[in-house]
Amino acid sequence: MAERVAARLAAQERQIEALGREIGRLRDGLITGHVAAELASSAELENLRSENEKLKYRLVHLRRGLQAELALELDAGGDHEKKDGQQAAGKQPPKESAAQKLNPWPGYISERLELYDRLKKESDAVLAKQAASSQPVSVQLPDGQKVEARSWITTPYQLACGISQGLADNCVIARVDGDLWDLDRPLEKDCSLELLRFDHEDAQAVYWHSSAHILGEAMERFYGGCLCYGPPIENGFYYDMFLDGQKGVSSTEFGDLEALCKGIVKDKQPFERLEVSKETLLEMFKYNKFKCRILNEKVDTPTTTVYRCGPLIDLCRGPHVRHTGKIKALKIYKNSSTYWEGRSDMETLQRIYGISFPDNKMLKEWERFQEEAKNRDHRKIGKDQELFFFHDLSPGSCFFLPRGAYIYNTLTEFIREEYWRRGFQEVASPNIYNSKLWDTSGHWQHYSENMFSFPVEQDVFALKPMNCPGHCLMFSHRPRSWRELPLRLADFGVLHRNELSGTLTGLTRVRRFQQDDAHIFCTMEQIESEMKGCLDFLRCVYDVFGFSFQLHLSTRPEKYLGDIAVWNQAEKQLENSLNEFGEPWKLNPGDGAFYGPKIDIKIKDAIGRYHQCATIQLDFQLPVRFDLTYVGKDGDDKARPVIIHRAILGSVERMIAILTENYAGKWPLWLSPRQVMLVPVNPSLEEYAKKVCKQFVEAGFMADADLDSGCLLNKKIRNAQLAQYNFILVVGEKEKMTNSVNVRTRDNKVHGELTVPEVLARLTLLKQSRCRNAEEVF
Repeated sequence: MAERVAARLAAQERQIEALGREIGRLRDGLITGHVAAELASSAELENLRSENEKLKYRLVHLRRGLQAELALELDAGGDHEKKDGQQAAGKQPPKESAAQKLNPWPGYISERLELYDRLKKESDAVLAKQAASSQPVSVQLPDGQKVEARSWITTPYQLACGISQGLADNCVIARVDGDLWDLDRPLEKDCSLELLRFDHEDAQAVYWHSSAHILGEAMERFYGGCLCYGPPIENGFYYDMFLDGQKGVSSTEFGDLEALCKGIVKDKQPFERLEVSKETLLEMFKYNKFKCRILNEKVDTPTTTVYRCGPLIDLCRGPHVRHTGKIKALKIYKNSSTYWEGRSDMETLQRIYGISFPDNKMLKEWERFQEEAKNRDHRKIGKDQELFFFHDLSPGSCFFLPRGAYIYNTLTEFIREEYWRRGFQEVASPNIYNSKLWDTSGHWQHYSENMFSFPVEQDVFALKPMNCPGHCLMFSHRPRSWRELPLRLADFGVLHRNELSGTLTGLTRVRRFQQDDAHIFCTMEQIESEMKGCLDFLRCVYDVFGFSFQLHLSTRPEKYLGDIAVWNQAEKQLENSLNEFGEPWKLNPGDGAFYGPKIDIKIKDAIGRYHQCATIQLDFQLPVRFDLTYVGKDGDDKARPVIIHRAILGSVERMIAILTENYAGKWPLWLSPRQVMLVPVNPSLEEYAKKVCKQFVEAGFMADADLDSGCLLNKKIRNAQLAQYNFILVVGEKEKMTNSVNVRTRDNKVHGELTVPEVLARLTLLKQSRCRNAEEVF
């Protein structure tokens, strides 16, 4: 093997020397005027430049490969001598470090590389032929400027260099005719070109995807298992690996993995794209049953792509950054166990999470953010404030304690008030239905695995995971007229979804929950006005919470059901309602559900995180499946309504988690589970404190009195502030004589002495108005 590598190395060096001489000759000719000026942009020179850069990368890695193989041979020979010497001296061999576990690498790596090298040589030959017949192409930049290029030769990176080296160095990925494109992949025809930096959402996904490949390479070299999936996620990336018969991953190994990743980054390994036939890839990945499953089950084309960086070759659509050196700061921060494709009946995998950035400053900022998020974790605050807990005897189902239940009920009452103002009618529907209902709705065919089902006599029943089929039964239980539309049905019914135990996470992923769920049955002509009402509803609610939000219109996907004219009319009405709403919105073309377009809403919390809670979804298909009709103005008794699915809070449980972390446990007065604390100056005033406390409780406040005679006054006040009581009312002899209290806040702002009726009146007004900063405006 070493001899073959050495031969390839020598050949590559000769090629580079020849290319160097040729480029030198061309450069000299340009300087002395012996070569025409247009040669500097000729196809031949562009081709030479491109090939020269690629060969330099390959030369670096061939040298490293040769050095690694020679080192392995030396280690193998030296190990026997060391072992013999140690045994002769009566000494035990030293314990292997984590890095020594990498030698030798898994056998499949060299076999995979050998096949890849052969395929790459064939691909390069094809590309060379295409480059030989290169044609001039025009490339349009975002500002409208057009630049000239050569098909199958010029790359986005070369064009970026022509604009500015700074741009070329900082761009992560290209977008060619709307599709993400490797910076070193030659352009093929006339096209539009965008160069995306890290601050672009798509560039971040590419950056983190490339980082996942770096982590995958390190995991192969450290564990030697079978890599599975390694995608980018909302903030970072992960890689799954199957370790057959081995122990799981330990956080103590993160440092070793990071050290390997840093070495890979330092190597500046180029990302190479190669299109290969499915049959050949099954041979390449025969050692990995998971990659073979992906090929057999997910790939329905004759060919697909792999990407290589260093010794790692992985199934991947790409694209990627130019080379591993672009990943400047990388951190591995978490590991967990999971199942293959989330199915509990499949193999257990080890998942390792990471994050990366173009500079260390951004990584440090991310670490500070994570520390802040950790302090705001709703599970920690929920326990500290005695709001809720979970139990193994009912996993995924929350036990809300009295103070947590107060928050829960206050939120639902808030939405109920808005329902009455906005013409919604609240209903109550069953929790259990015969599976025939779900057959009709289509959920049984696609969602039954996520439902809790059980036999009842001769039939199968299930707990409802959503309310819409039940509301369809309500609509159809008697004839309907156009005069009844729009019909707005709201339901806080309990829902159950059989989420996998490994995915359950506090209040954000549960099995038992309630939604502020509503369904609007309306005519096609009423869609726009109903959408405006829904958008105004969500703005009203989110303003109270202090959330800003993003709006996205998701339109008809490729695989849609229904009449395209109906889709076009509905999408136009959604667009009109968004424009009139006055808030900025973005278009997500083709991202709608197969049964109708939708508006997705993401709220932004106090530390800049986005959460999807609200949804406004049109549905043309459920009325068809349930054969819902009404009598139209023209007497047509077969007129078909449209359903609008909408929720503002979404899951009440999840919204409580978001609010807990948004406020960091410092609840606004109207929602606070600890609103008022009465603090007597001494034990002789306890009766007066209890009397005043009772008045506040009867007025609807969450009020308590601290009657612990073992604590001094300042200690009681401090305890109330730490417990996040919005207002602390101190009572002494003077206050008792004047039926008053001395008011201060949890932030130690002193408002002074006021009568009890006046304090009650002010706090009642602040609570009813749902003021976010009652402590300040009191």
